[in-house]
Amino acid sequence: MTKHNHHKENTPAEKEHDEKEKNQEQQEKMVSIPDTEYHALLLKQKEVQESVDRLLRLQADFENTRKRMERDRSEFIKFADEQVISELIPFVDDFQRAFDAADSTKDFNVLHKGVEMILNHLLEFLKRKGVTEIEAAGKPFDPRYHEAMLQVESDDYPENTVIEELQKGYMLNNRVVRTAKVKVSKSNQPQEEAEITDIPADEEMPREDTE
Repeated sequence: MTKHNHHKENTPAEKEHDEKEKNQEQQEKMVSIPDTEYHALLLKQKEVQESVDRLLRLQADFENTRKRMERDRSEFIKFADEQVISELIPFVDDFQRAFDAADSTKDFNVLHKGVEMILNHLLEFLKRKGVTEIEAAGKPFDPRYHEAMLQVESDDYPENTVIEELQKGYMLNNRVVRTAKVKVSKSNQPQEEAEITDIPADEEMPREDTE
């Protein structure tokens, strides 16, 4: 005799009961905390969010400040020479007047005196700006301030001494902007050189007779 197993389906009431039991089990698993702790957590969450918002505002302010500083720096570089150029332009006018005066009088001395006066004024202007000449003639050669263009033998100067200034060097507030081009002394004592005797390739060395 064959037995048949019949699967019994739950009724709607049984399904609802099962759902309630599951929900109850889940609620029992959840950790319950007192109301005071719950409100404290909410307050902490609010404080964290306010801190995040404040940091975002600070970041935006920093970015705006950085962009503004970059613009100011670009403007400064662009017009940094404006003041100096405006002060140099009068020297151009002085040169033009000196040449005009020389042309009208045909007198070289007038031009010479005019150019000399302008040069003195220009040197005074550079001095006010912190520009000074580098001392070279008679000084020991120093590669920080001098650039050796020639080296000549001399009995009048110690070796490695600047004996002539070929082009002036300048410093700006104790910083070298152009080294002085100079002529430097060297010893005139001949250096001993080892004598080297070359043997022509087609000439053989004499061989000893081994017999």
